[in-house]
Order: sequence, then C-alpha cells, then structure tokens
Amino acid sequence: MFNATIEYEKISDLLDSIDVLVDECKLQTSENGLAIRAVDPANVGMADASLHASECKEFEASDGVLGIDLDKLTNSVEMGSQGDLIHLELDQETRKLTIKVDGLSYTLALIDPDSIREEPDIPELDLPAEVTIEGSQLNRGIQAADMVGDHTTLLFNDEAEEFEINAEGDTDDVDYTVKSDEMIDYTAGEAKSLFSIEYLKSINKAIPKTAEIVIELGESFPIKIHFATDSGVDVTYMLAPRIQSD
Repeated sequence: MFNATIEYEKISDLLDSIDVLVDECKLQTSENGLAIRAVDPANVGMADASLHASECKEFEASDGVLGIDLDKLTNSVEMGSQGDLIHLELDQETRKLTIKVDGLSYTLALIDPDSIREEPDIPELDLPAEVTIEGSQLNRGIQAADMVGDHTTLLFNDEAEEFEINAEGDTDDVDYTVKSDEMIDYTAGEAKSLFSIEYLKSINKAIPKTAEIVIELGESFPIKIHFATDSGVDVTYMLAPRIQSD
C-alpha cells in the first residue's frame, strides 16, 4: 500500500538528489516515509535520501519497494509547480503508480525492483576531519576547480585549520580556502583526497546554496557530504577518491 500527498518542493528535492547519479532506483516505502539509496554504475558515487512521513500532507504506506524510472517520475512530478500538492497512489493489482497534480493525471509503469542494482550499505568510516560550511562555499570551490582540471583535491589543513579545494591543470592552478572563522563549525584533522570534478559537479547540482552542509574527509578516503533541504529532505552523498599512483 502506498498513498501520499506531498508538496511539490519536497518530492522534487527527494528525486533531484538521486537522479544526479542514477537513472533508476528502488523507492522504499514504510509507515515512516520514503527512502532511496543508490550507487552509480561506476561505483564512484552513492546517494542516500529520505523524506519522513511527518513532512507529507497525507501519508499512508506499508513496507514495500517500488522500481522507479527517475526521468519518467521526475517529468510527471514537474507537471506541477511550486506550491502544488502532488498525489501519489500505487495500484496494487496493476503495479502502476498514479501521479495527480492540478487536474492532471499520469500513470507510471513501475520497473521490476529485482532488475535494479542492489542498493549498498553505507560503510562505517572513521574520518578525522569534519567541516560545516554553506552550500555556496562548496559551489564556489567546485566552480573554480572546474576551470582548470578534471580532478580536484579536497583537504583540511590541520595546522592552519583551513578547508581547501585545489586543482591543477596543464597550465593553470586554482586554490580556494575557507578559513576557520568562515566555517559554521569544524573538527580539525589532517585530511587530503583527490576526486573527480564531474562527480562533484553532479552532486553540487542538488545541494542548495543556502544549506548548511557537513563534509567529512580523510586521507585518500571517500568524502561524505550531508545536508537537509529547506523542504525537509535529508541527503547524504559519498564519493570515492581517485587514487594516484606514485
């Protein structure tokens, strides 16, 4: 069973946070709300997003898994606009999802969940450095790094207590530094890892510029980025580092 009425902003943020990495996913339903966890085909980026039932106008669901084509569901939700209510209802017999908004109705055929890649567990990582900054600060660093190279180094300078985003191109370099007094919060620890700019750009699309984001870093370890949208969606990304050979 799944029957819910959700504000446009909330369901849009939930779907947008996932479709920056994958085209299809398993939507987990329960009495507590909606949850999606997915990893991209290259095993580089992982997204985990959830919307609690209390954030919805109406919500009724049993434990279940819906196989979703993200492009189709996102396009159907976008029949609405800011301020609209999106009604989602699962037909148990046909296994189709009906999406209704502002007089429009769309019936979406679901994908067999068994045909979709198994969602991964979130690994337990003991990452030494943690910084809390605004989404706009991360956005600025990623945009700057994208001007000069395909990869960028994210690091925490333990001695200076600074968070840095650096990139080296064939001819140009860029360095973006967030000092300790410019952070919302931080836990000092020596950390430095190299990441793909393309993946960071994809993830960055879903991060609100006004959001407080928590970034956890280690030495050549995956990065963990967590934030909550204004609409109430909780999102966590993990991105594997690019290991440089000596």
